[in-house]
Amino acid sequence: MQKFLESARLILRPWQETDRLPFYQLNADPAVMRYFPKCLTRTESDLLIDKCQAFIEQQGWGFWAVELKSEQRLIGMTGLHSQPDQFSFSPCTEIGWRLNKDYWGQGYATEAAQLALSFAFQTLNLKEVVAFTASINHPSQAVMKRLGMQYQQEFLHPALTADSILQKHVLYTIHQHDFSSDVCIA
Repeated sequence: MQKFLESARLILRPWQETDRLPFYQLNADPAVMRYFPKCLTRTESDLLIDKCQAFIEQQGWGFWAVELKSEQRLIGMTGLHSQPDQFSFSPCTEIGWRLNKDYWGQGYATEAAQLALSFAFQTLNLKEVVAFTASINHPSQAVMKRLGMQYQQEFLHPALTADSILQKHVLYTIHQHDFSSDVCIA
């Protein structure tokens, strides 16, 4: 079952062929990818869509395409991903987001993440969801705080080397009983 999640301004949905070019443009933008190891090539971006869609088809959830209703346009991705063994705090389910920079500062990341958290807690009945990012990524940490997530610890990302300024990460968590949302799942 593929789930669509909907708020007043956004739809979180499965991926479509028409998403490939705008998603590549987002992933090739140095501003958007500032806190990631590198920008993605077209092939890498397409493979990421394929991977995200495969998870949605297999389990009914994952990293969804984020569509802005008023423009019927892809503006990024948001969703959930199981992390069974990569981190010292695994197994866990993470929430993440990546939006086109033209849509930053308008509350879309928080709104989309609230939809994903509602799904995590109400539909999947998860007890906890985590989020993590490079310690220098203050904008994403601000979203985590707006969602009611709590700082837990700093850690070194195991996929990044010591010479990367991104290796130092921060972990935030939110528990089911601490989450409240007024967004509706359609």
